[in-house]
Amino acid sequence: QVQLVESGGGLVQAGGSLSLSCAASGGTFSTYAMGWFRQALGKEREFVASIFRSFTYYGDSVKGRFTISRDNAKNTVYLQMNSLKPEDTAVYYCAIVRGLGGPRGGSYDYWGQGTQVTVSS
Repeated sequence: QVQLVESGGGLVQAGGSLSLSCAASGGTFSTYAMGWFRQALGKEREFVASIFRSFTYYGDSVKGRFTISRDNAKNTVYLQMNSLKPEDTAVYYCAIVRGLGGPRGGSYDYWGQGTQVTVSS
């Protein structure tokens, strides 16, 4: 079955950088967008970014600081996070959906288990 496994979370100081990876297995993903969402403690899930072929989408709070990329040969999506802020602290989830992707979390078909990112001030 389809599995998504995130890695790369951790603790970083404000202003620093961190890179997340998510490897997909158990299927063919050329027709799937791959995306990242996050959920901070006590808050609703928030769209971070998604990518499908040349189409990328970013949440307003991360535009200009985060970059999503994808290696189709490895079925892996990456999230490069720069200029991190304490408000970026959250559990980051990888997810996939058929089609262009975008911010509608409810439409995503598969989710990873999440990886914690903590940004200290």
